[in-house]
Amino acid sequence: MRDPATPLPPSPADERSTVRSLLRLRPYVRPVRLRLLLATLLATAASCLGLVMPLVLKWMADGPLTGGDPSGVWWGGLALLLLGAAEAAVFGLRRRLVARPLAEVEATMREALHHHVQRLPLAFHDRWPSGQLLSRATSDVGLIHVFLALPLTFLVVNTVTLLVGCVVLLSQQWTLGLLTLAPAVPLLVVGSRFEARYALASRRAQDRGGDLTTVVEESVLGIRVLKGLGRHEARERVVLEAARRVRAAELGKARLLAGASALFVALPESAVGLTLVAGAYQVADGSLSPGTLLAFLATALVLRPVVESMGSSLALSHEAATAVDRYLDVMALPVPQDRAPVPAPTRRAASEAGPVELAFENVEFQYPDAPPDAPAVLRGVTLCLAPGETLALVGATGSGKTTLTALVPRLYEPTAGRLTMDGRDIAAMTRADLRGRVAVAFEDPALFSATVTENVAMGARNATDADIARALRVARADEFVRHLPDGTATTLGERGLTLSGGQRQRLALARAVVGRPRLLVLDDPLSALDLHTEAAVEAALREVLGTTTALLVAHRPSTVLLADRVALLSQGRIAAVGTHRELLRTNAEYARLMSAPAPLTVPTGERADGGRTS
Repeated sequence: MRDPATPLPPSPADERSTVRSLLRLRPYVRPVRLRLLLATLLATAASCLGLVMPLVLKWMADGPLTGGDPSGVWWGGLALLLLGAAEAAVFGLRRRLVARPLAEVEATMREALHHHVQRLPLAFHDRWPSGQLLSRATSDVGLIHVFLALPLTFLVVNTVTLLVGCVVLLSQQWTLGLLTLAPAVPLLVVGSRFEARYALASRRAQDRGGDLTTVVEESVLGIRVLKGLGRHEARERVVLEAARRVRAAELGKARLLAGASALFVALPESAVGLTLVAGAYQVADGSLSPGTLLAFLATALVLRPVVESMGSSLALSHEAATAVDRYLDVMALPVPQDRAPVPAPTRRAASEAGPVELAFENVEFQYPDAPPDAPAVLRGVTLCLAPGETLALVGATGSGKTTLTALVPRLYEPTAGRLTMDGRDIAAMTRADLRGRVAVAFEDPALFSATVTENVAMGARNATDADIARALRVARADEFVRHLPDGTATTLGERGLTLSGGQRQRLALARAVVGRPRLLVLDDPLSALDLHTEAAVEAALREVLGTTTALLVAHRPSTVLLADRVALLSQGRIAAVGTHRELLRTNAEYARLMSAPAPLTVPTGERADGGRTS
């Protein structure tokens, strides 16, 4: 994760204009563009109706009021009432027109972001804090929704209203009109300078908001650790510091907006005051009718909120432009593409329905974020698993076991060499095809806020109730599941934290075997089980392993005994291959690992070179 205290890296968005950024929304807005256009036309018409009212006032002042005609006053009042009602009705219709389409745009953008993030490689997730992704999916998309609902429409509406208002003012009395419109030039200068500075301030605030989201999310997910270690006060200081950075960035935005808003209010107000003085002087010497002066002042009062709102509309537009850039920065990241499918060779090591042959051919791997001079995590790995064979992978902390297993389902791609399945390069297979043949269970089981059935069924697309029941029996999870409040229909808490570590591992194992995979990859799936449960699960696993090819990361002798052969991985290389008994007798490093008093496991999420494991 990027340290929130570190200055933000240069972003292409910093070089992009607000208009160009907002235009990038076109693909998402295109399906609702007609409704938005109609809503904008309605809002423009409603706003222009407000400019007719000063003309009615002028007619009333110079006509019925001056001529002493009470009936004319009533007709004028009725006209004003009808104009106000029409304006309100049109604005209400505009809101109804845009509510549903914009909600659909917002939902589509969130769905597209989630879909895209799911397809990005693990190297992306190793580098990007989850809080930054959450802030893009929630607050940034929310800002875009607000922009489409209000500023997008009202920047057009206000611009047209100002132009029509200028025509009305100049047509009444051009000298007073020029005096009223005099602030336009300085406001344009202020607006251009404000745009550049506010765009940078908005980007800084939204990035720091993402950092705060990350820190808070980590605190919530790690609440047991914080409470157990009594470190919640120290963590509160980290959250407070991140919150202070957000506050500082938001205050910077507020200062810019306050300065611009003050000018957007002060200059038009001053112009109206000068217009009133000059107009009153002309009324006094008879060169201007009272009705014209009244119309001038009423028109200026109609235009005043339009001018004042331009500052906030511009601010929201800049924030939306920044949100668009942040959103599309993620959407622009390339998704790994599958090669065109290559026909499988004629000779096959197994039938389509049986276990597969898996081979590593001189495989090397280095994480993308590793230092250039760091040694490769895997170097020259060559292994072959025969169809139906179970191979145990053993090695000390940081030897590359988890990395090696992550290459099988193509969570990462090898830097050099290749992996083959039944003689076919897995890089020539689509990921969907490959992962339909492979099932994986990691040491740290990830469960979801869903029912037991839904969590287990994730291991197979068309898992039946019978498949799920069988998988739970194999993982020896059926007994504790029966005692849950609603059995298999029980909804698990976030990350399955309502269950014990052993229970979570057994559900993850059930998820891996539910689809009867042709290749099973297990990354120390029994590490959290007690000895009695481990023995029961191992007995059931023997049945499963007899029908599939399996690569099994192991740290306990009892788990190793499930395998037909053992490969010792040492400093990224295969140091020895043989049976458990052979390696105990011939390899001192293996004998030392198997006699260790506690399992030697890599802490989840860490790598020996300082990066992150899969």
